Amino acid sequence: MANKNLNKAKEAKKDEFYTQLEDINNELRHYREHFRGKTVLCNCDDPRVSNFFTYFAYNFELLGLKKLITTCYKNQDVDLFSQGQCEKAVYLVYEGDKNGNHIPDAEEIGVLPLKGDGDFRSRECIELLKEADIVVTNPPFSLFREYVAQLMAYDKKFLIIGHQNAIKYKEIFPLIQQNKIWLGYGFKGGAAHFISHYEDKATAGDHREGMIRVSGVTWFTNLEIKKRHEDLILYKKYTPEEFPKYINYDAIEVGKTADIPCDYMGLMGVPITFLDKYNPDQFEIIGKSSDLGDMTHIRQMDNAQGGGPCFYIMKNDTPTRMYERIAIRRK
Repeated sequence: MANKNLNKAKEAKKDEFYTQLEDINNELRHYREHFRGKTVLCNCDDPRVSNFFTYFAYNFELLGLKKLITTCYKNQDVDLFSQGQCEKAVYLVYEGDKNGNHIPDAEEIGVLPLKGDGDFRSRECIELLKEADIVVTNPPFSLFREYVAQLMAYDKKFLIIGHQNAIKYKEIFPLIQQNKIWLGYGFKGGAAHFISHYEDKATAGDHREGMIRVSGVTWFTNLEIKKRHEDLILYKKYTPEEFPKYINYDAIEVGKTADIPCDYMGLMGVPITFLDKYNPDQFEIIGKSSDLGDMTHIRQMDNAQGGGPCFYIMKNDTPTRMYERIAIRRK
């Protein structure tokens, strides 16, 4: 079953990327207090090219880590979904500077063989997961649901990279709604350049040699951060003209997070990008439009624009479908 899933993932999407050290540092600097005395696991990494291992090894003493473990999938020369036979999977253990030079030397890093291929779902990798306090990595996007499910099943703290579309997954959105997962500080402009051998489709201005630009990526975590409790400053006043009601759900349409009216206490539909500013002390998440939108009346209207369940507003006497919205209300 594991090989079948890997083949399906390979056919669906190539999404094994290596994160830049600069991007890791920009995010991790907000979480330093969480790591003191902790064992960190990077379980989707090849330490020869992974900057996660580099970051934690070189900042081991600064962060006050107890132990660093990195598991390495055996297909190191290509990607996680390749079926080629490469060298044996290994895991690395680093427990800090022993000779006083403040550099993680080779003789201080334990390189141990794995019996299997290093898949994060294998029994021996799960045993390493049990030992860890915090998991930090960039898992394959096409295995994101399964990866997060494993973290939740073993009640692990984590900081991982995923695509923004994962917010809408039926397995992920309820975790966000229940405040079990939230977004981190993210990448500038919602896009990042990853070290990759895949062909880069970015425009000339965005192209970087040996890298691929991926838009819509963000960090997901369950570690508390200051950003999560910062109030969104509201200044707009509600008017029925600027914030029309949906015709298939009792809420108003708010096209931009920054435009949430300060004097409206009822239900509102906002873009999924709202979650980047979501403060659970200020707002309550009710659900998403693809689950809440009542389509009974809409389907009876001849001039309604097509699409699955969602929220609709009247625009030029035509029922117009909105992009996915998150229904919220003020606390």
